[in-house]
Amino acid sequence: MEFKDYYKVMGVARDATQDEIKRAYRKLARKYHPDVSKESDAEARFKELGEAYEVLKDPEKRAAYDQLGANWKSGQDFNAPPDWDAGFEFSGGGFTGGDASDYSDFFESLFGQAYAAQGGGRRTGFHARGQDRHAKILVDLDDSFKGATRAISLQVPELTPDGHVTTRLRTLNVKIPRGIREGQKIRLTGQGDPGQGNAPAGDLYLEIDFRPHPLYRAEAHDLYLDLPVAPWEAVLGATVKVPTPVGVVELKVPPGSAQGRKMRLKGRGIPAKQPGDLYVVLQIALPEANTEQAKRLYRQMQEEMDFNPRRRMGVEA
Repeated sequence: MEFKDYYKVMGVARDATQDEIKRAYRKLARKYHPDVSKESDAEARFKELGEAYEVLKDPEKRAAYDQLGANWKSGQDFNAPPDWDAGFEFSGGGFTGGDASDYSDFFESLFGQAYAAQGGGRRTGFHARGQDRHAKILVDLDDSFKGATRAISLQVPELTPDGHVTTRLRTLNVKIPRGIREGQKIRLTGQGDPGQGNAPAGDLYLEIDFRPHPLYRAEAHDLYLDLPVAPWEAVLGATVKVPTPVGVVELKVPPGSAQGRKMRLKGRGIPAKQPGDLYVVLQIALPEANTEQAKRLYRQMQEEMDFNPRRRMGVEA
């Protein structure tokens, strides 16, 4: 997937004001509109221009896009960094998922989900409930097992009086409930946009993601752990110690276990009324041959064992 430099597409500087972006779009839209333009690539340029303007005209999308930094070049291979939009607050309006699909894969990878319409506040007359706000936050897996209260910092996009886009830091103390899973949301009542008249403020919804853990990976309410075992433990069977988020337990490895064998520890996953499970995936670790004695043992195995790992492929040793 190629990176798209929306500022280059629009022909404006990265510090351009919103009015400068609007004027640049109007000028280029007249030049490349397929109904009037004589340029051979008018349709493609007009579509590319519309995508760039969709991002840069909106202070929220523009501020989020700017977080990627100025070092990317047009056409450069690009993959969105993991959780690139974490800690970034946005409103629930935006555009629909259908609108997002009209644009490039690059656009979809950044904004297709995060800025889909989220059901903002209803506005009727002078008294109107404030619009809801949304943000993704990263928490530790341990917080899901124990519960915690954390200070969460969010970046809030704002438009300065002279038309530039900036961000304001907002810090909140947030209670992380025990048993929360990735993708679930915490609702902070009244922390969205203020209402009009005497109407209440909107709410702030925080979507949960886990920070990468050195041992576990989460899938819904289950956890997965890659457990190294020695070749003789896999072949002969063994009882081994396994770390879990709430302490070490013993696991019986059956004789003849193969690489990648998955074993379930029931109820050792994310806590809930029906807790998830912990799946232990066996990874056979080979001893290093960093001494002459170790090398002799490997040569002895080579000579005495009738073993060809490629036999099933029809390849002779």
